[in-house]
Amino acid sequence: MKKFKLLLIGLLLTTSFSMFAQQTVKGIVKEKTSGEPLPGVSVVVKGTTKGTETDFDGNFQITKVNTGDILVFRYLGYANKEITIGTNLNLTVLLEDSAEQLDEIVVVGYGTTTVKDATGSVEAITAKEFTKGNIVTPENLLSGRVAGVNITTSGAPGSGSLIRIRGGSSLNASNDPLIVIDGLPMSGTAGGSRGVLASINPNDIESFSVLKDASATAIYGSRGANGVIIISTKKGRSEYSLDYDFQMGFGEIKDRVSVFNGDEFRNLVNNRRPSDAGLLGTASTNWQDEIYQKSVSTQHNLTARGQIFGFLPTRLSVGFANIEGNILTSQYDRATISLSMNPSFFNDHLKVNLNYNRAFEDNRFADAGQVGAALRYDPSQPVRDASSPFGGFYQHFTRDAQGRVIMQNGTRNPVAALLQNNNSSDVFRHYGNLKVDYKFHFLPELTATVNLGFDKSIGEGTNISSLQSPASFNDVFVGNDSAYRNEVLNESLDGYLNYVNTFGKIKADITAGYSYQTFNGSGSDTGNRRNPNDQGATTYANTPVVLVGFLGRANFTYNEKYLLTLNYRRDGTSRFGPENRWGNFGGAALAWRISDEEFLKGNDVISDLKLRASYGVNGQQDGIAGDLYLDRYRFGNQNSQYIFGGNPIQATFPLERSSLKWENTATIELGLDYGLFNNKLTGSINYFQKNSTDLLSDAPVADGSNFTNRVLQNVGDLQVNGIEFTLNADVIKTEDIDWNINFNATYLDREIEKLALNQDITTGGIAGGTGNFIQLYSEGFAPNSFFVYKQLYDNAGQPIEGAYADLNGDGIINNDDRYLKENPQADVTLGFQSNFNYKNFDLAFNLRASIGNYNYNNVNSSLAQYDLLQDNAVLGNLPTSVLETNFQRTSDVILSDIYLENASFLRMDNITLGYTFDRPIKKFASNSIRLWAGMQNVFTVTNYSGLDPEVFNGIDNTIYPRPRTFLVGANIKF
Repeated sequence: MKKFKLLLIGLLLTTSFSMFAQQTVKGIVKEKTSGEPLPGVSVVVKGTTKGTETDFDGNFQITKVNTGDILVFRYLGYANKEITIGTNLNLTVLLEDSAEQLDEIVVVGYGTTTVKDATGSVEAITAKEFTKGNIVTPENLLSGRVAGVNITTSGAPGSGSLIRIRGGSSLNASNDPLIVIDGLPMSGTAGGSRGVLASINPNDIESFSVLKDASATAIYGSRGANGVIIISTKKGRSEYSLDYDFQMGFGEIKDRVSVFNGDEFRNLVNNRRPSDAGLLGTASTNWQDEIYQKSVSTQHNLTARGQIFGFLPTRLSVGFANIEGNILTSQYDRATISLSMNPSFFNDHLKVNLNYNRAFEDNRFADAGQVGAALRYDPSQPVRDASSPFGGFYQHFTRDAQGRVIMQNGTRNPVAALLQNNNSSDVFRHYGNLKVDYKFHFLPELTATVNLGFDKSIGEGTNISSLQSPASFNDVFVGNDSAYRNEVLNESLDGYLNYVNTFGKIKADITAGYSYQTFNGSGSDTGNRRNPNDQGATTYANTPVVLVGFLGRANFTYNEKYLLTLNYRRDGTSRFGPENRWGNFGGAALAWRISDEEFLKGNDVISDLKLRASYGVNGQQDGIAGDLYLDRYRFGNQNSQYIFGGNPIQATFPLERSSLKWENTATIELGLDYGLFNNKLTGSINYFQKNSTDLLSDAPVADGSNFTNRVLQNVGDLQVNGIEFTLNADVIKTEDIDWNINFNATYLDREIEKLALNQDITTGGIAGGTGNFIQLYSEGFAPNSFFVYKQLYDNAGQPIEGAYADLNGDGIINNDDRYLKENPQADVTLGFQSNFNYKNFDLAFNLRASIGNYNYNNVNSSLAQYDLLQDNAVLGNLPTSVLETNFQRTSDVILSDIYLENASFLRMDNITLGYTFDRPIKKFASNSIRLWAGMQNVFTVTNYSGLDPEVFNGIDNTIYPRPRTFLVGANIKF
C-alpha cells in the first residue's frame, strides 16, 4: 500500500510538472467560411514577442510554449482569435471575416505595421472592400472608398485616371501620387499606352495601402509630396486552387447635348439666315447618335495556385480584356500574364518573393474631338452620299470648271473622320521584382532585405488616314501615314536592414537602407510618309534620370500605449545642378492609445481611441518637361535672329535652370482613430495643413532680364487645409446576415500664398477664339480659379449680350474688370459603400458625391451664338441653349460668368447582386460558383447642364462621355 501511494504521488507530480513544462504547439489556420488554409497568419504568444507565421499551407509551429499561455492569431481582414494552450497541442483554428480590426497588417514604405501601431494617416483596402463593377484599370478599385482620394476617369475604354490625394501639392509640376507595386516605384510608360496603370490587371491585386500624411510618405522623400499608393499583388501558396472569373458588359451613352434637329435647324436658318437657305439639305441626322455605338465588352481571368517541385508556392494568372468603346472605332484589348513564386527556406529564415508580369495592349483611339464635330455638323445633311468622292461619305464640297474637287471650309463629317482614320498602337510591357528577406540565424531580430525591380515598355503606333478622306484631296498634303516607336525603362534597387526587439516595456522597430532608381527612354518617329515636304524619320534618346536615396525609420512603442515614429531620407537627383542636387526630407509622428489607459479600460462605449500628431517634409521634382539641370539654353526660331558681322545668328534663351531646386511640401496633421461598441463602429478624423514652397512653374520674369518673358523658376507657395472623416460600421452581423458600410467625407481648401513678382499666371485654355484662357493662378485664391466678366441682366432677368459690370469703376470694360469666381475643386467630397450578405446572396453598391465644384461650360460658350450658324463656308448647328441667352456674337462673350455652373453631383457608380452556390460539384472538397449581375454609372443627380458634371480640371469641352453599362458575370472556384 505504501509503494502504491508513492507511485501515485510520483505520477501526480510528473503530471503537474508536465503541465507547466515548455511544449511545442502546432496546427493549421483556415478561413471559416471556405475552409481554405490561410498563409501568413501572425501567431504570437500574448504579452510577448515570441511568435511565427503560418506557411503557405496554413501550418504553424511554436516551440517552448507553456500550458496556460494564450496564442493570438491575427490576419488582415479577419477577426483576431485567442486560444489558451491546454492539453491539445495540435490545433485547428478557424478565422472569421472582419470589416476592420486594430491588428490588421498595413503595408507601408519599406515594411509593414498594424492599424494599432500606425502613427500616420494610412488606410489599407483589401480585396473584399474593393469598389465593384466594370473595373478595367486598378485605380478604380479605390474610387469613392478612401477619404481624401479623388479619382476621375473618362469614358474611354482603359483610359488613365486623374488621381488626387488631398488635392495635390503643386501648380505646374506633377500632382500625381507615387504608385508602388510590390516595392517597385512606377513612373511612366511608353507612348501608345492609355496610362501608367492601364496594363495592370485589377484581378492580380491583393490590397492597397494609401499613405496620405508626410510622416507616412517621408520615407519616399522627393517623391512623396502628393501621397503614395502601395499596391500588393496576390502571391502563390501551397494549397492548390483554380479560379475562373468572367464578366460581360453592354454599354451605351444615354445622354446627349441638346442641339437642333433637322427640321428645327431648317426653321432656324430660314428665319435668321434666309440667304443661306440654299445650303440646307433635306435629311434629319442626329450626329451624336451616329458617332456613338452600343458596346459589348468581356473580361476573362484564369488563376491557378499551388506548390510545384514540392517546395515552391506559385500563382499563375492569365487575363484577357476586350473593351469596346462607345465612340465609333474606339477599342482597347489587353492580355496579361502574372507569375508569383514565394518559397521560404531554413525554417522561414530566408524568404524569396518573385513577381513577373507581362502585358500586351492593343489600342485603337477614337478622336474625342469628333464629339464636338457632331454637335456642330449640319443636321440637314445625310451621313452618306453615293455620289461623294470621299468614300461614299457626305462632305461639303464643290467642283471647279474642270470638275476638280474643292473642299468647302468648315466642320467635316464626324462619322467619316472616325471611320477613315486609324490611330492604333501596340504596347508590350513587362515588369517585376525579386525580393529576398533573410532573418539572421545568429540574430533573428535582424532582417536584411534586397529588392530588385524593373519596368520596361515598348510602344509602337501608326496614324493613317484613308486616301478617300477630305485631307487626301489637297494638292500638297495627301493625308497622313506616320509611325512611331519608343521604349521606356525603369530599374530600381533597394536594400535595407530591419531590427525588431523588445527591451522591457519598449519595443523598437528600426529600418535603414539605400534606394537607387534610373529612368531611360528612346524612340523614333517616321513623320508623314506621304508628305514630300516632311523631313522624314527622327530618332531621340532622353537624358537618363537617376534618383538615389538613403533612408531610415525608427518606431518606438512604450508600454503598448505611447508610440513614436521618426523618418528621414536624403535624396539626390540628376535633374538638378550640383548645388541643389541633394535634398533632406523627414517626418515625426506621435500617437497615444488612450483606450489602453486605466480610466477607459472596460468602457462599454469606447473600445478603441488613439490620438495622433505628425509633421513631415516631402519633395517634388516630377512633371516638368526636360532635364532641369542640363537644359540651360533653348534655341529660338528662325525669326529670333540678330546680325553679327553681316551674318544672321540664331538667338538662344538662357533658362537660368542651374539654380532650380526641389519643391518642398511640409504637412502637419492631428488625427483621432476611434472604435465604438466593441469596434462595431470604427474610423478616424484627421485635420491637416500642407504648405508647399519653391513651386516649379513657367512664370513671368522682369522685362529685359531674359530673351523671353516667361521661364521655369521656383516661385510661390501653396497651402492646403483639410478635414477627413471615415466611418466603418458592422450594421448587422449574425449567422445569416452580414451588412457593413463605409462612409467617408473630405473637406479641402487650397489657396496660393505667393507668386513670383506678385504676378498672376494664366492657365486653362479654352475653345472659341485664339489664345483665350479662363483660369488663373493668383495670390489669395485657389489654383485654377475661373477668371470671368460679371454678366449684367435686364429687368426681366435675361442676360444682356456684351454687358458686364465695371468692377474697377473706371468707365471702361476691359480685362481689368474680370474677377475670380469659384474653382473646379469640390469643397466637400463624400463616399458611401454598402456590402450586404444574406445567406448566399450578396448586394453591394457605391455612391459618391461632390459638393461645391464648378465647371466652365465651354460647349455653350464657344457654340451657343446665332452668328455661328455660319461655319466658315457652310452651315453649322448650335446648342439649343442659345434660345435661353439669345446671344448673337461678341468677341468676349465666352468670358462671361454666365457659363460658369455649379457642378455638384451625387452619383451611384455601381450596383451588383450575386448568388453563390456552395459545392455544386460534390466530389470536390471545396468549390463554388457565384453568378452576378450589375450596372455601372447607374445614375447622376446634378443641376449641371452639360453631359457630365465630372470633368478634368473644370473645363467642359469635348469629353469622352461615360456610358451606362449592364454587367453579368461568374466567379468559379475549385
